[in-house]
Amino acid sequence: MQSPIRKKMLEAFSKSKGEFVSGQSLADILGCTRTAVWKHIEELRKEGFELEAVRKRGYRIIKTPDKVTDNEIRYGLNTKFLGHTIYYQESIDSTQKKAHHLAYDGCPEGTIVIAEEQTSGRGRLTRPWHSPKFTGIWMSIVLRPKLPPQQAPQFTLIAAVAVVQAIEEVCGLNPEIKWPNDILIKGRKVTGILTELQAESDKINSIIIGIGMNVNAEESDFPEELKKIATSIAIEKGQSVSRARLIQKILEKLENYYQIYLEKGFSPIKWLWEGYAVSIGKNIIARTITGSIEGKALGITDEGVLRIQDENDKIHEVYSADIEFPDNN
Repeated sequence: MQSPIRKKMLEAFSKSKGEFVSGQSLADILGCTRTAVWKHIEELRKEGFELEAVRKRGYRIIKTPDKVTDNEIRYGLNTKFLGHTIYYQESIDSTQKKAHHLAYDGCPEGTIVIAEEQTSGRGRLTRPWHSPKFTGIWMSIVLRPKLPPQQAPQFTLIAAVAVVQAIEEVCGLNPEIKWPNDILIKGRKVTGILTELQAESDKINSIIIGIGMNVNAEESDFPEELKKIATSIAIEKGQSVSRARLIQKILEKLENYYQIYLEKGFSPIKWLWEGYAVSIGKNIIARTITGSIEGKALGITDEGVLRIQDENDKIHEVYSADIEFPDNN
């Protein structure tokens, strides 16, 4: 975790919005000497921050490194609680696994776990998730809503809307949502969302939302078996993007929709989700653990359950499945 002094320093630079902050102002904010301020500035430079120092004016950050450490995420973050506690590791087995441990131990709501690579990343149904170093966003978020466990699946859909809108705003691309947990660009997967919970019979103790996003990966970074079904932001945009800025926007959007959900329920999120859904109105095949259902995707219920109308006009409600698109769409 980041030191309290470093956290205060980055908050001061963030609030300055690119203007200079005097050494004395930083010393007052941090409660330390001007010499100590200089040492912290040098530590930021070692991490890849570019800072300008001008006599009698102070310091300002002119460029941040393309890393996803707590420093880079915190500089410019505009949230009330999401991302205010950050656990960063350059390499980790699974951010989701670490977040479960932290949630169980009582970490504050809004805690995020993030890494530059995962050695044992996983998606739905314990499938492996390819997480190459320094190319993506591998992040887990801890929420503590005072809700019954049956509402937990809705959080996958809330997170999907937040991720799609963040990609739109930061990257200028047009992603779509494939129920229940995939984000696609031009039909290829760019993001997966995994929602898990710690709960008792009548209440949620914590929800852990895992987000895996291919951001600056190149074609050569993907295993051969994934090249036809996976893509990255950089591949689709034609240039790399700031992962830290994308993370900040995801956190800002997720916090906003989380608050809307708690105040107004799922209905406002549902309409947004369906507006981004790639499958609504199309023929699909839903492969469940008990068999396959083929038909027209009508939309989702207020609980986030997928509704499919088959050729006999029977409507099926699907809680969990892998979705495929027949060739005749």
